[in-house]
Amino acid sequence: QVQLVESGGGLVQAGGSQRLSCAASGRTFSSWTMGWFRQAPGKESEFVAAISWSGGSTYYADSVKGRFTISRDNGKNTVYLQMNSLKPEDTAVYYCAADRRPRPLVTTAMSYDYWGQGTQVTVSS
Repeated sequence: QVQLVESGGGLVQAGGSQRLSCAASGRTFSSWTMGWFRQAPGKESEFVAAISWSGGSTYYADSVKGRFTISRDNGKNTVYLQMNSLKPEDTAVYYCAADRRPRPLVTTAMSYDYWGQGTQVTVSS
């Protein structure tokens, strides 16, 4: 059974930084594309970033490009989201997700097979 567990959320001031982690169970983590999504209150889920199985390819939403960095450590079965220059509009529950299929990076939530429980990030102004 695959489990994704996010950690690292919390309260941070605008302009600050935070790093989210997502630890995965499963022997085939290193073959999965991993993604981060977020959902703010009253809003739809939004793609944030994705990274290929090797870490060689990444893709970001325009809203976070240049501020957020996705990375992974396949030896630790963990994917990270480093968030810098945080803004109040980054406030949301952040979810990590796994895409088992070998294909180019995808940004649609329905393309991902496994999801974590989410971690709250709150950015105060």
